[in-house]
Amino acid sequence: MKPVPALAEGFPDLSGMRIAREPHWFRWLSAALIVLVLAAIVRVFAGGQIEWSYVSRFLTAKVILEGIVNTMVMAVLAMALGIILGVVVAVMRLSPNPVLKTVAAGYTWLFRGTPLILQLLLWFNLALVFPTIGIPGLSARAVDVMTPFLAALLGLGINQGAYTSEVMRAGMLSVDIGQYEAAQAIGMGRLRALRRIILPQAMRVVIPPLGNEFIGMVKATSLASVIQYPELLHNAENIYYANSRVIELLIVAGLWYLLVVSILTPLQMLLERRFARGTLRLAR
Repeated sequence: MKPVPALAEGFPDLSGMRIAREPHWFRWLSAALIVLVLAAIVRVFAGGQIEWSYVSRFLTAKVILEGIVNTMVMAVLAMALGIILGVVVAVMRLSPNPVLKTVAAGYTWLFRGTPLILQLLLWFNLALVFPTIGIPGLSARAVDVMTPFLAALLGLGINQGAYTSEVMRAGMLSVDIGQYEAAQAIGMGRLRALRRIILPQAMRVVIPPLGNEFIGMVKATSLASVIQYPELLHNAENIYYANSRVIELLIVAGLWYLLVVSILTPLQMLLERRFARGTLRLAR
């Protein structure tokens, strides 16, 4: 072995020595095991009793396409209702008024504490408690008013509002207290300061979880199938009740959900990047 030359100060010169790299056998072993498991899953599905011709046949069937349209319409409307309720409830939670704070906290506790499917069933069967809905002189039968569409919209939207309120509250709390004080110093009222100063700054924190909530909402619409709303899963169920191709139609529904989520995910990232532009410039 050649002696290592020394520097003038008496320290050895290490520039010519080889760097010993640690072998990562565990990483390669884990990767190999994952590949084997995935290959086994693919083989099971490929060799199972699945008629893939039915999957390709019903993937673009009219009733399935109508179901995905109904799913997206319900997801957008329910999420919009949830955001509106979430903003209102978050403002109430941060209000110095104890009554508003208590009501907002009770709303969040109630709708986050009960299962979503239970809330959908309650809205859909509201006629059992209130036979008629309306005001004196103008009323209608609850069974006619509470259609599967309206029951699903109220159930999904109001439930989403309870979760969105916590997201919005966290976003408003992330804004520096000095912004509130500055708004008061220039004579802004509380609501105007929230609309013009606080909420725009809170959006940077709020957008990522709201994007995740919307993706979750798209999948949560499948629960509306229990109240006969004709969304994607409900229409797929109607088909396999007729032809008994259960797995094939479930695969069709799963592929459509994956496609929608795959489209929404990059859109969410673009939206996050847009609202984080000022922060990214400061970071550079």
